[in-house]
Amino acid sequence: MSSESPPFMERKESRMWTGALLVGTCLLYCARSTMPICAATMSESFGWSKKQSGIILSSFFWGYCMTQVLGGHLSDKLGGERVILLSAVTWGLITTITPLSVHVTSHPLTLISFLRFLMGLFQGVHFPALASLFSQRVRESERAFTCSVVGCGSQFGTLVMGGAGSLLLEWYGWETVFYFAGFLTVLWGYCVCAYLLKNKEKGLTFEELEKSFSPSSVTHVNWKQFFKKAPVWAVIIAQVSVASTAFTLFSWMPTFFKERFPDAKGWVFNVVPWVVAIPAAVFSGFLSDYLISKGYKTVWVRKVMQVFGMGVSSLFVLGLGQTDTYWQAILFASLAVGLQTFNHSGVTVNVQDLAPSCAGLLFGVANTGGALLGVIWVYLSGYFIETTGSWDPMFLLVVVVNIIGLLIFTEFAKSERMDTEVVQV
Repeated sequence: MSSESPPFMERKESRMWTGALLVGTCLLYCARSTMPICAATMSESFGWSKKQSGIILSSFFWGYCMTQVLGGHLSDKLGGERVILLSAVTWGLITTITPLSVHVTSHPLTLISFLRFLMGLFQGVHFPALASLFSQRVRESERAFTCSVVGCGSQFGTLVMGGAGSLLLEWYGWETVFYFAGFLTVLWGYCVCAYLLKNKEKGLTFEELEKSFSPSSVTHVNWKQFFKKAPVWAVIIAQVSVASTAFTLFSWMPTFFKERFPDAKGWVFNVVPWVVAIPAAVFSGFLSDYLISKGYKTVWVRKVMQVFGMGVSSLFVLGLGQTDTYWQAILFASLAVGLQTFNHSGVTVNVQDLAPSCAGLLFGVANTGGALLGVIWVYLSGYFIETTGSWDPMFLLVVVVNIIGLLIFTEFAKSERMDTEVVQV
């Protein structure tokens, strides 16, 4: 795979993989959502403070940020399909054993933090692997729509876990939420391995891993020149802003609704925003490809998508922190989350515009920054919420970071290739 690019998928194969990856991304977020949804209940059971809950929630992102670049590089060399499958089976098993493990220790806080860290390690490769896979196997004219459809799996997964997870939590306890997400992930991995992967792609040997890091297989880029280019830094900073603020909202929004509106049903505020987000994501992908097909400049389309994804959405995030009306809060949260899906057709695809030969690695670099900043924002949010007794600092932080990222992206982003100096040795 390192010597030449694999062919683009045929339409039937592309549709099958799009559906499979949509489900896989959905399950990724089902598993990731288990802790935010169960955090309040588990805090009551184990006597955790807001700061301790913040440690557990942020521990995922410490692991998540450590494998982004590695996952992108391996995907560029070995194929994103294989990296996604092997990692998914592993974090699915970790999710399944979490309730079993916590009941056999006298230090549940430490153990759950460690397991969340491990889950972050293995989930960290998913989106860089998707970026690599799309840049190598999906035609440019179909990338925005494919990326948006697969990307809306994150909203679909949060929706599924917000509905089914909230009901399981209410009826059977927090343990069943973990069992549900973990079992379905392992089942998904088996189906992909059995029905989609070719025989030669079903395993990964140490010889292949060694070869992917050998000098003969490494794609050499003049990295010094590459990272001097403003469009590269524009897409990195934008992705850092998008990822870190999304992590923060994702981690704390269930607790916000539970505390501000204690009599509200969890399945409502954990479901409605993501119901809105799914069609918004598909629409943004369709609109992006349609505008480009009609002759609009690619870079202009990418920037328009980001104006909605980072700018307009921030207005509703700011409003969410100011409202005391339940249904108005649901409306603001829905519009904010729905508009954020436009990022899939903006900065996410722009990574593939700039560097198709090493898109996985570049996305890994950008998402590493987002995850690192996400760790800080999630923990600081818990600290500020507890010390000030207000949710306003958290929402204001999200808005400021988004606006800074948007301004830089709209000023410096380009759609031309930046990796043209790539050579094979």
